[in-house]
Amino acid sequence: MSRFPVPTRVALADDHAIVLEGLKLVLSGIGNLVMAGEAADGAQLLALLQRERVDLLVMDLGMPGVDGLAFVQRLRALHPALRILVLTGNAGAGMGHAAIAAGANGYLIKSGDIGELVPALMALSEGRNVIAAGGAETATADALAALTRREQQILMLIARGATAGDIAAQLGISPLTARKHRENLMRKLDLHNTAEVVAYAARQGIPLD
Repeated sequence: MSRFPVPTRVALADDHAIVLEGLKLVLSGIGNLVMAGEAADGAQLLALLQRERVDLLVMDLGMPGVDGLAFVQRLRALHPALRILVLTGNAGAGMGHAAIAAGANGYLIKSGDIGELVPALMALSEGRNVIAAGGAETATADALAALTRREQQILMLIARGATAGDIAAQLGISPLTARKHRENLMRKLDLHNTAEVVAYAARQGIPLD
């Protein structure tokens, strides 16, 4: 039977009750692993981490009140010692590395092998980072090439912190058109917020200043 070398407190965060129950079932037989609590949204998770000592956190990015990787950045700032494992249904290219860049320590895909979970948590407890194969960098060059020239311009501007108004002014287009281009490029690259755009741009070597 698997066993952590020292008592370790784990918290689970997912808005699907069946996922939480499944995770608890998988982790229930692990020696020295103690359940510290569970949460179904961002507010509950923040309250839980404020109230309880948590060593490891398994969290979904799609919960209510969780704005993707920006929430991970917030957790990292609030709880520097917390080891965070993102467990998500999003297998987009480069998302694993983006999660690590945002402050997570591990990234697993819900459609992956359940047998990866415990080894991943043990790796995190030992100070190592883990990325599932599906979350690794794949086909990023093709994805970037699929953007139109205008979308590539806007990607660079977003990565530099430009708002829709800034982009509209610099490119001579309306703010509405700028927002539409932003939506299109984020959909093509499977990105969900500005933090993920910035992380993507950095990985692609796009200048951020």
